[in-house]
Amino acid sequence: MTEFTVHMANRPGQLAALADRLSDAGIHIEALAAFSQGTDSMVRLMANDVDATRRVLTDAGVRFEEQRVIETIIKDAPDALATMTRRLADSGVNIEAMYLLHANGDSLHFAVAVDDHETAAHLSNF
Repeated sequence: MTEFTVHMANRPGQLAALADRLSDAGIHIEALAAFSQGTDSMVRLMANDVDATRRVLTDAGVRFEEQRVIETIIKDAPDALATMTRRLADSGVNIEAMYLLHANGDSLHFAVAVDDHETAAHLSNF
């Protein structure tokens, strides 16, 4: 999976305009988090079509970065998240973003953006 981090102004309609552009291109958003601070906002998203998403963002003239994310499924237990994040930290991997994609009562399916994809990929079976 690929995460896109989109930077835009923090004002009404910015997220709606982004969602419209992606929708008009037939892109399905699989995960999204949006944050604002002062006059700036950041949208982190993953979509079903990386090339089309990149094209839409480029054509819209918005500033964005992209990075690969790892996917992992952990048991739905009180210590599972702590175990996963501790293993990454102990290996020197920094978590830059994390998304809960699905939960079914037995397991939690996460997408995790990290600064060291190769090391994290070897640890993704928690």
